[in-house]
Amino acid sequence: MRAPDFWRHDGALAVALSPLAALWAAGAALRARAVHPWRAPVAVVCIGNLVAGGAGKTPLAIAVARHLSARGRRPHILSRGYGGRIAGPERVDPTRHDAIAVGDEPLLLAVAAPTWVAHDRAAAARAAISAGAGMLVLDDGFQNAALVKDLSVLAIDGGYGFGNGRVMPAGPLREPLQAGLARADAAVIVGVDRVGVAKRLPAVLPVFRARAVPVPGAGDGIAGQAVFAFAGIGRPAKFYDTLAEMGCRIEGTRDFADHHRFTPEEIADIVDTAARRGAIPVTTEKDAVRLPPEARAMVRTLPIALEWDDPDALDRLLAPILADG
Repeated sequence: MRAPDFWRHDGALAVALSPLAALWAAGAALRARAVHPWRAPVAVVCIGNLVAGGAGKTPLAIAVARHLSARGRRPHILSRGYGGRIAGPERVDPTRHDAIAVGDEPLLLAVAAPTWVAHDRAAAARAAISAGAGMLVLDDGFQNAALVKDLSVLAIDGGYGFGNGRVMPAGPLREPLQAGLARADAAVIVGVDRVGVAKRLPAVLPVFRARAVPVPGAGDGIAGQAVFAFAGIGRPAKFYDTLAEMGCRIEGTRDFADHHRFTPEEIADIVDTAARRGAIPVTTEKDAVRLPPEARAMVRTLPIALEWDDPDALDRLLAPILADG
């Protein structure tokens, strides 16, 4: 889905939907209380957020997993595999799985560390531990109560924050703001804090700052060029902003719903449009895995990674679990 515009600012429609939002919040709280979470024999790091749509969870989960791997902690990543047909638990193999099978994000995560998809997070955790996981990184599981978390980290988009501050469907929040913040152990603000996110966070909550930047060398042949950009992610504007920061001349954009499965006809139209405008068709790494295989060579991809304001941020962020080992 694509976040509706009224989720960004409060207004009459948000107010009208507030009774449904109250029912959503109550139902989510009841479901969480009905679950008896399993405590894994290894540390569980949860990377999540409080709003629907992209906040930088996947790049953050990748950064955390790679940091743990560099310290010999043998992390495995657990994902629901949103949009994939496999219920799991199954270990993701990018050489034989595609986005239709396991979802798009797991294919990116699997490059950083062994990754498991499963609708049942506890089952995925048991499978990963049986396969030798020394730690577990739970991608987008903040509202999932199936596992006891040893460290819960919120990814927050600095340009969007918490939107209008209301719970779905009146706003973008997956749960009431204060209830969610009370369960968090740390927050990572991704991008420039344009909406005053930091001021809304508890004073006792450790806050780290990072920004999404192109992977070194990934922008070769794109930076400074005319591009036609398209994306099916939570907030495509963030991708377009990254291109603009690279000096690209954006000759047009096309937005799709998050996790959109592109058709050959759609890509052919995008490539033709880009050619008419003298531009390079370019998309995100997450979108690239959902392109028809025969179309991937026709489109440039821009992988991104997190760049931290504090070079010691990950050590500080993960200190509570690294100290235990």
